[in-house]
Amino acid sequence: MEYSTIPMIGVTGCTSQLGLHPFHIVGDKYVRSVSDAMGACPMVIPALGQDLPMKRMLTSLDGILFTGSPSNIEPHHYQGAASEEGTEHDPARDATTLPLLALAIELGVPVLAICRGFQELNVVMGGSLHQKLHEVGGYIEHREDKTASVDIQYGISHTINIEPGGLLYEAWGRTSADVNSVHTQGIDRLGKGLRPEAYAPDGLIEAVSVIDAKNFALGVQWHPEWKVTKNPFYSAIFDMFGEACRIRANQREKEYGQA
Repeated sequence: MEYSTIPMIGVTGCTSQLGLHPFHIVGDKYVRSVSDAMGACPMVIPALGQDLPMKRMLTSLDGILFTGSPSNIEPHHYQGAASEEGTEHDPARDATTLPLLALAIELGVPVLAICRGFQELNVVMGGSLHQKLHEVGGYIEHREDKTASVDIQYGISHTINIEPGGLLYEAWGRTSADVNSVHTQGIDRLGKGLRPEAYAPDGLIEAVSVIDAKNFALGVQWHPEWKVTKNPFYSAIFDMFGEACRIRANQREKEYGQA
């Protein structure tokens, strides 16, 4: 199918203090993945919480990429124990992405949630998180070596087992794939209405989809945005997400005259 409209994709941002000034920022690799792998236009969403006109904004977007982040979700959002002192949080992002993700699913806006975004999806659906997988026991090492080069940190780390019948299997057509692993936290209690799509060798859920979603809604724990155009599996994920976004873009153009 051919499409004439370039999809407009929201890309969630974080807050960060750079020198004396606060910034709203997003990693280049996320913006580039939307542009290079999808041929779409990325639109950075600032972490303004309830000051954002979320419903109005979503009617103008064809999809949202919920990004990874150095910060973790504040545990009170999933009734978790207080974080260890020094844990990096971004309450402005929590106040933005958690309600925005829930509303996007409700309205049928295509969603791809990566790393922190994957964890946000689980929390939005009522799930909880392990704050430190390496202290739980029974899990392989999912953290990156912070002393290594970025290419090694984001290089292939382990294989995932893909469940037949889900979005990932539909996109990839195989029951396994190799992925990177750059995370400390992970799913503890699975959120209601989520379907496990893939598992790590230790049994950790590495991908989920929303069972009764009106549109594409997939979350992955790894980082498929990393050099996505050079990795066929990662590209397959963005291809499927992009197709859903293009369909919505063309529907919006026909219904509202929005290009």
